[in-house]
Amino acid sequence: MNDSDLPPLRSSLDLERLLEFEFVRATENAALQAIHWLGRGEKERADAAACRAIYGVFDLLDVRAQVVIGEGIKDNAPGIFVGEQLGTWRPHAPRFDIALDPIDGTSNIAKGLPNSIAVIAAAQVPDGAPSAMKNIPSFYAHKIAYGPAVKKALEGRGDRCFLDMPLFEVIAFVAGALGKHQRDVVVMTMDRTRHGDIVTEVRKTGAALRMISDGDITAAVAPSLPESGVDLYVGMGGSPEGVLAAAALKCLGGDMQLRMWFHNKEHRLEVENEVGINETLRVFRSDDLVIGESALFCATGISDSALLPGVKLIGHRVETHSILMRARSGTVRRIHASHLLDKKVVPLREGAFPGF
Repeated sequence: MNDSDLPPLRSSLDLERLLEFEFVRATENAALQAIHWLGRGEKERADAAACRAIYGVFDLLDVRAQVVIGEGIKDNAPGIFVGEQLGTWRPHAPRFDIALDPIDGTSNIAKGLPNSIAVIAAAQVPDGAPSAMKNIPSFYAHKIAYGPAVKKALEGRGDRCFLDMPLFEVIAFVAGALGKHQRDVVVMTMDRTRHGDIVTEVRKTGAALRMISDGDITAAVAPSLPESGVDLYVGMGGSPEGVLAAAALKCLGGDMQLRMWFHNKEHRLEVENEVGINETLRVFRSDDLVIGESALFCATGISDSALLPGVKLIGHRVETHSILMRARSGTVRRIHASHLLDKKVVPLREGAFPGF
Protein backbone atom coordinates (compact mmCIF):
# COMPACT_ATOMS: atom_id res chain seq x y z
CA MET A 1 0.00 0.00 0.00
CA ASN A 2 1.35 3.41 -0.95
CA ASP A 3 1.22 6.43 1.30
CA SER A 4 -1.32 7.94 -1.09
CA ASP A 5 -3.71 5.07 -0.31
CA LEU A 6 -3.76 5.86 3.40
CA PRO A 7 -6.40 8.16 4.87
CA PRO A 8 -5.08 11.65 5.53
CA LEU A 9 -3.70 12.28 8.99
CA ARG A 10 -5.39 14.90 11.10
CA SER A 11 -3.30 18.02 11.35
CA SER A 12 -4.39 18.46 14.96
CA LEU A 13 -6.22 16.54 17.63
CA ASP A 14 -9.96 16.28 17.16
CA LEU A 15 -10.69 18.52 20.10
CA GLU A 16 -14.45 18.09 19.90
CA ARG A 17 -14.10 14.37 20.58
CA LEU A 18 -11.89 15.05 23.57
CA LEU A 19 -14.21 17.65 25.06
CA GLU A 20 -17.72 16.46 24.23
CA PHE A 21 -18.12 14.44 27.42
CA GLU A 22 -17.05 17.43 29.50
CA PHE A 23 -19.98 19.40 28.08
CA VAL A 24 -22.43 16.63 28.95
CA ARG A 25 -20.92 16.41 32.42
CA ALA A 26 -21.89 20.06 32.84
CA THR A 27 -25.55 19.43 31.92
CA GLU A 28 -25.65 16.31 34.13
CA ASN A 29 -24.40 18.26 37.12
CA ALA A 30 -26.83 21.10 36.39
CA ALA A 31 -29.72 18.62 36.38
CA LEU A 32 -28.51 16.99 39.59
CA GLN A 33 -28.50 20.35 41.35
CA ALA A 34 -31.78 21.61 39.87
CA ILE A 35 -33.82 18.51 40.73
CA HIS A 36 -33.80 19.46 44.42
CA TRP A 37 -35.99 22.46 43.52
CA LEU A 38 -38.59 20.52 41.54
CA GLY A 39 -42.07 21.64 42.59
CA ARG A 40 -40.85 24.01 45.31
CA GLY A 41 -41.98 27.25 43.63
CA GLU A 42 -38.43 28.66 43.60
CA LYS A 43 -37.44 28.92 39.93
CA GLU A 44 -34.65 31.43 40.56
CA ARG A 45 -33.05 29.21 43.19
CA ALA A 46 -33.25 26.28 40.76
CA ASP A 47 -31.60 28.40 38.07
CA ALA A 48 -28.86 29.50 40.47
CA ALA A 49 -28.13 25.89 41.45
CA ALA A 50 -27.87 24.80 37.80
CA CYS A 51 -25.64 27.75 36.92
CA ARG A 52 -23.24 27.05 39.80
CA ALA A 53 -22.83 23.49 38.54
CA ILE A 54 -22.11 24.56 34.96
CA TYR A 55 -19.62 27.18 36.15
CA GLY A 56 -17.96 24.53 38.31
CA VAL A 57 -17.28 22.21 35.36
CA PHE A 58 -16.05 24.97 33.05
CA ASP A 59 -13.78 26.42 35.73
CA LEU A 60 -11.75 23.20 35.37
CA LEU A 61 -11.99 22.93 31.58
CA ASP A 62 -9.08 24.02 29.38
CA VAL A 63 -11.02 25.95 26.75
CA ARG A 64 -11.64 29.53 25.69
CA ALA A 65 -15.42 29.58 25.57
CA GLN A 66 -17.50 32.69 24.92
CA VAL A 67 -21.20 32.71 25.77
CA VAL A 68 -22.91 34.06 22.66
CA ILE A 69 -26.39 32.68 23.36
CA GLY A 70 -27.49 32.93 26.96
CA GLU A 71 -29.51 35.21 29.18
CA GLY A 72 -29.56 38.98 29.17
CA ILE A 73 -28.36 40.50 32.43
CA LYS A 74 -31.22 40.97 34.88
CA ASP A 75 -30.97 42.80 38.21
CA ASN A 76 -30.46 40.45 41.16
CA ALA A 77 -31.31 37.34 39.15
CA PRO A 78 -29.03 34.34 38.59
CA GLY A 79 -27.89 33.37 35.12
CA ILE A 80 -25.00 32.76 32.75
CA PHE A 81 -25.04 35.82 30.56
CA VAL A 82 -24.19 36.70 26.98
CA GLY A 83 -20.57 37.85 26.77
CA GLU A 84 -19.28 35.79 29.71
CA GLN A 85 -16.09 33.79 29.30
CA LEU A 86 -16.06 30.17 30.48
CA GLY A 87 -13.07 27.89 30.86
CA THR A 88 -9.48 28.56 31.82
CA TRP A 89 -8.70 30.79 28.80
CA ARG A 90 -5.10 29.62 28.76
CA PRO A 91 -3.12 30.51 25.62
CA HIS A 92 -3.68 28.07 22.74
CA ALA A 93 -6.72 26.47 24.40
CA PRO A 94 -9.41 25.72 21.80
CA ARG A 95 -11.96 28.47 21.21
CA PHE A 96 -15.68 27.72 21.33
CA ASP A 97 -18.87 29.68 20.98
CA ILE A 98 -21.33 28.51 23.62
CA ALA A 99 -25.11 28.61 23.66
CA LEU A 100 -26.73 27.42 26.85
CA ASP A 101 -29.80 27.36 28.99
CA PRO A 102 -29.04 25.99 32.47
CA ILE A 103 -32.75 25.17 32.75
CA ASP A 104 -35.03 25.29 29.73
CA GLY A 105 -38.36 25.27 31.54
CA THR A 106 -37.71 27.06 34.84
CA SER A 107 -41.43 27.65 35.41
CA ASN A 108 -41.99 23.92 34.96
CA ILE A 109 -39.34 23.19 37.58
CA ALA A 110 -41.03 25.54 40.04
CA LYS A 111 -44.43 23.92 39.45
CA GLY A 112 -43.17 20.32 39.34
CA LEU A 113 -44.24 19.93 35.70
CA PRO A 114 -42.63 17.95 32.83
CA ASN A 115 -40.51 19.41 30.01
CA SER A 116 -37.43 20.82 31.69
CA ILE A 117 -33.86 20.12 30.59
CA ALA A 118 -30.35 21.47 31.10
CA VAL A 119 -28.84 22.17 27.69
CA ILE A 120 -25.57 23.33 26.13
CA ALA A 121 -24.61 23.73 22.47
CA ALA A 122 -21.12 24.55 21.30
CA ALA A 123 -19.33 25.23 18.04
CA GLN A 124 -15.57 25.40 17.66
CA VAL A 125 -14.49 28.74 16.22
CA PRO A 126 -11.89 28.39 13.42
CA ASP A 127 -8.68 30.36 13.79
CA GLY A 128 -9.24 33.92 12.60
CA ALA A 129 -13.03 33.59 12.40
CA PRO A 130 -15.13 36.09 14.36
CA SER A 131 -17.75 33.61 15.57
CA ALA A 132 -19.53 30.33 14.82
CA MET A 133 -23.04 31.15 16.10
CA LYS A 134 -25.58 33.77 15.12
CA ASN A 135 -27.09 35.84 17.91
CA ILE A 136 -30.69 36.78 17.04
CA PRO A 137 -31.44 40.12 18.77
CA SER A 138 -35.24 39.76 19.02
CA PHE A 139 -36.72 38.25 22.19
CA TYR A 140 -38.92 35.92 20.14
CA ALA A 141 -38.84 34.19 16.77
CA HIS A 142 -41.40 32.45 14.58
CA LYS A 143 -40.09 28.90 14.16
CA ILE A 144 -40.98 25.82 12.16
CA ALA A 145 -38.79 22.75 12.76
CA TYR A 146 -38.88 19.45 10.90
CA GLY A 147 -36.90 16.26 10.42
CA PRO A 148 -34.49 14.95 7.76
CA ALA A 149 -37.14 13.48 5.44
CA VAL A 150 -38.96 16.81 5.19
CA LYS A 151 -35.67 18.65 4.67
CA LYS A 152 -34.79 16.27 1.83
CA ALA A 153 -38.24 16.73 0.26
CA LEU A 154 -37.82 20.51 0.37
CA GLU A 155 -34.46 20.27 -1.34
CA GLY A 156 -35.84 17.93 -4.00
CA ARG A 157 -38.94 19.94 -4.88
CA GLY A 158 -37.55 23.42 -4.93
CA ASP A 159 -36.97 25.08 -1.62
CA ARG A 160 -40.01 26.71 -0.01
CA CYS A 161 -40.46 29.10 2.86
CA PHE A 162 -42.79 27.37 5.29
CA LEU A 163 -43.12 30.58 7.30
CA ASP A 164 -44.88 32.29 4.38
CA MET A 165 -47.16 29.35 3.54
CA PRO A 166 -50.58 28.72 5.08
CA LEU A 167 -50.14 26.13 7.81
CA PHE A 168 -52.52 23.68 6.12
CA GLU A 169 -50.17 23.64 3.10
CA VAL A 170 -47.16 23.04 5.35
CA ILE A 171 -48.91 20.11 7.04
CA ALA A 172 -49.89 18.68 3.64
CA PHE A 173 -46.27 18.95 2.48
CA VAL A 174 -45.00 17.25 5.64
CA ALA A 175 -47.56 14.46 5.27
CA GLY A 176 -46.42 13.83 1.69
CA ALA A 177 -42.73 13.85 2.63
CA LEU A 178 -43.35 11.34 5.42
CA GLY A 179 -45.79 9.16 3.46
CA LYS A 180 -48.55 9.80 5.99
CA HIS A 181 -52.17 10.83 5.89
CA GLN A 182 -52.65 14.35 7.23
CA ARG A 183 -54.62 13.08 10.23
CA ASP A 184 -51.54 11.06 11.29
CA VAL A 185 -49.20 14.07 11.26
CA VAL A 186 -48.36 15.17 14.83
CA VAL A 187 -47.80 18.91 15.30
CA MET A 188 -46.37 20.31 18.53
CA THR A 189 -46.73 23.87 19.81
CA MET A 190 -46.62 25.69 23.13
CA ASP A 191 -49.83 26.48 24.97
CA ARG A 192 -49.83 30.24 24.49
CA THR A 193 -52.54 32.78 23.69
CA ARG A 194 -50.49 33.97 20.72
CA HIS A 195 -50.76 30.48 19.20
CA GLY A 196 -54.55 30.54 18.98
CA ASP A 197 -54.53 30.74 15.17
CA ILE A 198 -51.99 27.88 14.98
CA VAL A 199 -54.21 25.65 17.12
CA THR A 200 -57.26 26.45 15.00
CA GLU A 201 -55.44 25.80 11.71
CA VAL A 202 -53.95 22.50 12.87
CA ARG A 203 -57.32 21.22 14.04
CA LYS A 204 -58.97 22.20 10.73
CA THR A 205 -56.55 19.92 8.87
CA GLY A 206 -57.38 16.97 11.12
CA ALA A 207 -53.74 16.63 12.17
CA ALA A 208 -52.93 15.62 15.74
CA LEU A 209 -51.98 18.46 18.07
CA ARG A 210 -49.62 18.16 21.02
CA MET A 211 -49.41 21.20 23.30
CA ILE A 212 -46.73 21.83 25.90
CA SER A 213 -46.57 24.43 28.64
CA ASP A 214 -42.89 25.27 28.17
CA GLY A 215 -39.61 23.96 26.77
CA ASP A 216 -39.51 24.69 23.06
CA ILE A 217 -35.93 23.46 22.57
CA THR A 218 -37.16 19.94 23.17
CA ALA A 219 -40.18 20.60 20.96
CA ALA A 220 -38.08 21.86 18.04
CA VAL A 221 -35.67 18.93 18.23
CA ALA A 222 -38.42 16.29 18.55
CA PRO A 223 -39.34 16.04 14.81
CA SER A 224 -35.77 14.94 14.04
CA LEU A 225 -35.96 12.08 16.56
CA PRO A 226 -38.14 9.25 15.16
CA GLU A 227 -38.94 7.86 18.60
CA SER A 228 -40.46 11.18 19.73
CA GLY A 229 -43.66 10.69 17.72
CA VAL A 230 -43.61 14.38 16.68
CA ASP A 231 -43.50 15.41 13.00
CA LEU A 232 -43.55 19.21 13.08
CA TYR A 233 -42.95 22.00 15.55
CA VAL A 234 -44.57 25.41 14.99
CA GLY A 235 -44.65 28.46 17.20
CA MET A 236 -43.33 31.80 18.37
CA GLY A 237 -40.75 31.04 21.03
CA GLY A 238 -37.50 32.41 22.39
CA SER A 239 -34.84 33.34 19.84
CA PRO A 240 -31.94 32.01 21.97
CA GLU A 241 -33.73 28.66 22.22
CA GLY A 242 -33.96 28.65 18.43
CA VAL A 243 -30.17 28.77 18.11
CA LEU A 244 -29.75 25.98 20.67
CA ALA A 245 -32.23 23.83 18.75
CA ALA A 246 -30.47 24.63 15.47
CA ALA A 247 -27.25 23.08 16.81
CA ALA A 248 -29.11 19.85 17.56
CA LEU A 249 -30.83 19.86 14.17
CA LYS A 250 -27.47 20.33 12.47
CA CYS A 251 -26.29 17.16 14.22
CA LEU A 252 -29.46 15.19 13.41
CA GLY A 253 -29.89 16.22 9.77
CA GLY A 254 -33.16 18.06 10.36
CA ASP A 255 -33.72 21.76 9.86
CA MET A 256 -35.54 24.84 11.07
CA GLN A 257 -36.88 27.99 9.51
CA LEU A 258 -36.76 30.99 11.81
CA ARG A 259 -37.70 34.64 11.47
CA MET A 260 -37.70 37.33 14.14
CA TRP A 261 -41.11 37.92 15.73
CA PHE A 262 -41.99 40.93 17.83
CA HIS A 263 -44.43 41.12 20.70
CA ASN A 264 -44.67 44.93 20.50
CA LYS A 265 -43.81 47.83 18.19
CA GLU A 266 -41.22 49.28 20.52
CA HIS A 267 -39.06 46.16 20.43
CA ARG A 268 -39.46 45.90 16.65
CA LEU A 269 -38.19 49.47 16.20
CA GLU A 270 -35.32 48.84 18.61
CA VAL A 271 -34.14 45.79 16.65
CA GLU A 272 -34.72 47.41 13.25
CA ASN A 273 -32.51 50.32 14.33
CA GLU A 274 -29.84 47.84 15.44
CA VAL A 275 -29.72 45.45 12.45
CA GLY A 276 -31.92 46.95 9.72
CA ILE A 277 -35.37 46.04 8.42
CA ASN A 278 -34.06 43.48 5.91
CA GLU A 279 -32.40 41.46 8.66
CA THR A 280 -35.61 41.37 10.70
CA LEU A 281 -37.43 39.91 7.67
CA ARG A 282 -34.74 37.33 6.88
CA VAL A 283 -35.52 33.62 7.15
CA PHE A 284 -32.70 31.77 8.92
CA ARG A 285 -31.98 28.05 8.58
CA SER A 286 -29.91 25.92 10.94
CA ASP A 287 -26.75 26.47 8.90
CA ASP A 288 -27.24 30.24 9.19
CA LEU A 289 -27.54 30.04 12.96
CA VAL A 290 -24.66 27.60 13.59
CA ILE A 291 -22.02 28.34 10.99
CA GLY A 292 -19.48 25.83 9.69
CA GLU A 293 -18.96 22.12 10.27
CA SER A 294 -18.62 22.15 14.04
CA ALA A 295 -21.61 21.64 16.30
CA LEU A 296 -22.09 19.86 19.60
CA PHE A 297 -25.38 19.56 21.44
CA CYS A 298 -25.95 17.98 24.81
CA ALA A 299 -28.88 17.98 27.18
CA THR A 300 -29.84 16.23 30.39
CA GLY A 301 -33.43 15.72 31.46
CA ILE A 302 -34.51 17.33 34.72
CA SER A 303 -38.21 16.51 34.54
CA ASP A 304 -39.59 14.13 31.90
CA SER A 305 -39.91 15.43 28.33
CA ALA A 306 -40.36 14.14 24.78
CA LEU A 307 -36.59 14.35 24.42
CA LEU A 308 -35.38 12.80 27.68
CA PRO A 309 -36.56 11.15 30.90
CA GLY A 310 -36.01 13.27 33.98
CA VAL A 311 -33.76 12.73 36.99
CA LYS A 312 -34.74 9.76 39.16
CA LEU A 313 -33.72 9.61 42.83
CA ILE A 314 -33.53 6.03 44.09
CA GLY A 315 -32.26 5.84 47.65
CA HIS A 316 -28.62 6.92 47.66
CA ARG A 317 -28.42 6.70 43.88
CA VAL A 318 -29.50 9.15 41.19
CA GLU A 319 -30.13 8.24 37.54
CA THR A 320 -29.79 10.78 34.75
CA HIS A 321 -30.57 10.54 31.05
CA SER A 322 -28.64 12.68 28.58
CA ILE A 323 -28.30 13.04 24.84
CA LEU A 324 -25.03 14.00 23.18
CA MET A 325 -24.74 14.83 19.47
CA ARG A 326 -21.92 15.83 17.19
CA ALA A 327 -22.41 17.23 13.70
CA ARG A 328 -19.07 16.23 12.15
CA SER A 329 -19.57 12.54 12.82
CA GLY A 330 -23.37 12.50 12.94
CA THR A 331 -23.09 10.46 16.13
CA VAL A 332 -25.95 10.61 18.62
CA ARG A 333 -25.33 9.10 22.03
CA ARG A 334 -27.95 8.48 24.70
CA ILE A 335 -26.29 8.30 28.08
CA HIS A 336 -28.02 6.64 31.02
CA ALA A 337 -25.85 7.36 34.03
CA SER A 338 -26.06 6.20 37.64
CA HIS A 339 -24.54 8.51 40.26
CA LEU A 340 -23.79 7.31 43.80
CA LEU A 341 -24.53 10.18 46.13
CA ASP A 342 -22.06 8.87 48.71
CA LYS A 343 -19.23 9.27 46.20
CA LYS A 344 -20.44 11.86 43.71
CA VAL A 345 -18.59 15.19 43.83
CA VAL A 346 -20.19 18.02 41.86
CA PRO A 347 -17.79 20.95 41.38
CA LEU A 348 -19.60 24.21 42.15
CA ARG A 349 -18.53 27.80 41.81
CA GLU A 350 -18.71 29.16 45.30
CA GLY A 351 -19.78 32.75 45.87
CA ALA A 352 -21.96 32.95 42.77
CA PHE A 353 -25.41 34.46 43.27
CA PRO A 354 -25.32 35.43 46.96
CA GLY A 355 -28.82 35.25 48.38
CA PHE A 356 -29.69 32.25 46.24
